[in-house]
Amino acid sequence: MLRRSLLVCFLLAPLFSQERKKLDPVQWRLEWLAPQVRPGGYTVGKLTAKIEEPWHLYSPTTPPGGPIVTTIRVEHEAFEQAEVWRPQPVRKLDPNFGIDTETYDKEAVFYLRVKIKTAASEGEIEPVVTSRYQACTETQCLPPVRRPASAKLVLRAGAADISWQPPPGYALVAAQPERKVSTSSAPSGPNPLTSLPQADQGLWRFALVAFGLGLAAVFTPCVFPMIPFTVSYFLSRQQGSRAESLIQAGVFSAGIILLFTSIGLLTTALLGPFGVLQLAASPWVNAFLAIMFIAFALSLLGAFEITLPSSLLTKLNRASERGGLLGSLLMGLTFSLTAFACVGPFVGSLLAASVQGDRLQPTVGMLGFATGLASPFFLLALFPSQLSSLPKSGGWLPRVKIVFGFVLLAISLKYLSTIDQVLGWNVLTRERFLAVWIVLFSLPGLYLLGFLRMEGIRPDQNLGVGRSVLGAAFLAFSLSLVPGMFCGKLGDLDAYVPLPAEGACLAPGGAGAGERLVWMKNQYREALEKARAENKLVLVNFTGYACTNCHWMKANMFPRPEVQAELKNFVLVELYTDGADETSAKNQDLQNQKFATVAIPFYALLDADEKVIATFPRLTKDPAEFVAFLRTRQT
Repeated sequence: MLRRSLLVCFLLAPLFSQERKKLDPVQWRLEWLAPQVRPGGYTVGKLTAKIEEPWHLYSPTTPPGGPIVTTIRVEHEAFEQAEVWRPQPVRKLDPNFGIDTETYDKEAVFYLRVKIKTAASEGEIEPVVTSRYQACTETQCLPPVRRPASAKLVLRAGAADISWQPPPGYALVAAQPERKVSTSSAPSGPNPLTSLPQADQGLWRFALVAFGLGLAAVFTPCVFPMIPFTVSYFLSRQQGSRAESLIQAGVFSAGIILLFTSIGLLTTALLGPFGVLQLAASPWVNAFLAIMFIAFALSLLGAFEITLPSSLLTKLNRASERGGLLGSLLMGLTFSLTAFACVGPFVGSLLAASVQGDRLQPTVGMLGFATGLASPFFLLALFPSQLSSLPKSGGWLPRVKIVFGFVLLAISLKYLSTIDQVLGWNVLTRERFLAVWIVLFSLPGLYLLGFLRMEGIRPDQNLGVGRSVLGAAFLAFSLSLVPGMFCGKLGDLDAYVPLPAEGACLAPGGAGAGERLVWMKNQYREALEKARAENKLVLVNFTGYACTNCHWMKANMFPRPEVQAELKNFVLVELYTDGADETSAKNQDLQNQKFATVAIPFYALLDADEKVIATFPRLTKDPAEFVAFLRTRQT
């Protein structure tokens, strides 16, 4: 049943996917000044880039550490060499990247001086010139793209040589590799592309978290007792050297990595660029995740036992006993399936988190998790003497199982809350959500301190220091949630907890006593009309039901007095983009067409005629940075 539900979940993912529309404000045209050239002679190509206002391109000589510069590749089997000459750019401070850049506006004409091979055959050819570039305005950038341009050229013996000198201000472009997005520093301006370095860093952090979860999963009741048996299996083979045993241990680890990474690859393959957002907010997907977490939690708490079909495990186990590398690989797969009853919640957590981020995260997360899970087995096979230093699997394993069961029940509430918000039921309010969390996080504390009688702790068992500290920590955490029920701030936890109902909490100073800001929801055109009538700018908040960063901004940044003082000067509108309804699709299409991004949170200042004044494409915890964005005015 569990496997069928997982399969249904993955197969439904493409239903949330849409095709991304392209936006390219640059048109390229190639013409040859001498369309006929002799073998061994020279010709010159004129490559013209027509640039729509207010976009611009970056010169090939722009200093590193900023945008993607324009690179031009001239390749053909008949060409012996090619030179690229660039026009004089305009050098100025770029607000997108915080450095001086060299740019071209409206039109940029590059010249290509090409020498033909002496042995080139006569006839008509059509060389292709490929330009890689990035187009930006003062407030946003598009991802880099490649565009070809071609024009026919006739190779004919006896054709006249061309006499050409570069125009004034032109300079020869030295051959250089295509520049990648810099990760050394994050630009400070409102550029959607700046999320790429941050996404790369976030991907590494996500991989490290996944690796840590894999290590933590080793100490679950299904996995830890298997360590001595599994390591001994490799070191006590009747035939083969120690090196061969270590190779087999590596193959065994590869089997674990193969299974879990395949899950991540499947998720990545089925999710389109928009699907990750809609999947994270889908009531069906969140219901499945909630049921999965509740089922695993109840199983860990002892209500029932989750096991995979014994016939499948038996077949894999028999295959693994044949020995050899294939046997070790199958043993790794068998181990993974056997341990799934305990590591399933870890896998579910990673997949649930990954669909809210970069589309590579499912694969990276599963790879990191599987590597963390498999690494102790390989290392212990490498250093078997350390096996005796491991703690024995005794009474502490049932305690881990009980505590983990309560934590999983608390996690399941997050997915139930997403369903409630997307469907607008308002049943699981902030107060009710926190009340359940307070109880669920108190129970493991009471259990560890001996007040809740369950498996793993005997009535006459002494209370150790570790149990005391951990139990007290759970109780302290649950008590820290109480202020949140009365409009108190919970810091980073506000990203995962429902926000207070509109009007339930008065805004802090800056908006006036008893005054609260009103956000229009999914009313873009109405907001523009209101802005025209009130002679104000519009602050558009592209947000999502399942977007934790969006929730954090609304809970912790918007209520700040200095931010409130600025927000009251705008017509405020929230556009939700991660739902599966038609309104979310329209909002998503608007964001993609106008700003060439689907990332959320994303904030934009527009006038009543939809002219973009400024954009802010990310979460920030610096109030001064967000206030500076809100104070941007049309010049």
